[in-house]
Parts: sequence; structure tokens; C-alpha cells
Amino acid sequence: MLGAGAKIQAMVGTAKAEAAKAFYGGVLGLKLKSEDQFALVYELSDAPLRINRVPAVVPSTYAILGFDVPNIAATVRAVTASGAVMERYPFLQQDGDGVWTAPDGTKVAWFRDPDGNLLSIVQHA
Repeated sequence: MLGAGAKIQAMVGTAKAEAAKAFYGGVLGLKLKSEDQFALVYELSDAPLRINRVPAVVPSTYAILGFDVPNIAATVRAVTASGAVMERYPFLQQDGDGVWTAPDGTKVAWFRDPDGNLLSIVQHA
């Protein structure tokens, strides 16, 4: 069984490894730990992020990876200044930066990587 000793490893697929490398390293500012013919691996504070090289990516309609941050406004502005584009949803009230505030005060913004994977930035209430 996995038990309490198991550690999470986040995984995302890419069919565009060079674009993903530029995005995750350049736009998001993540530190590349290793790279081989199978994956790009980035260091995060609590778990590695493995960007698996795959033949094709079918983007989901929901976020597959989220980044919990202490200051969503500053983070959204920094990643958009680096080239990320926040998603806009007509059924949500988002501020000028694309941030939605949930009823409990949690703030969320969404954006896509070069393969169309939906990612989120979250600041919990």
C-alpha cells in the first residue's frame, strides 16, 4: 500500500518539449532539475514536476495542475508579463487580471501551457 510515506509527483504531458521547456522554465520561472528523452523534471518546494514527453496531448477542460501562492495578484502579473495568458470565463466574475474570487475568499486564475494543459494559480482564503 502507498501509506503515509508515499510522496506525490506531479505529471503533465507535452508533445512540444522545447516549447514546454521555455514555458515552464522561462515564463513560470521553475528550475530545471533534469532532462532526458522521456521527460523534463522541475524542482518545486514540495514535489517534483515531471513534464512527460508524449506523442500527443488531449487538453482537459479542468485544471490538471495548480500552484498555491501567497500573493496571487503579484504572481499573475509576473507570469503574464513573462507571456502567460489568463483564461477568461463568461460564467465567472473575474477581475482585470483574470482572477476569480470564490465565495470563501479563495482566489483562482487559470492559464494554459503550450500543449493546452489548463493550469491554475490559487491563493487560499
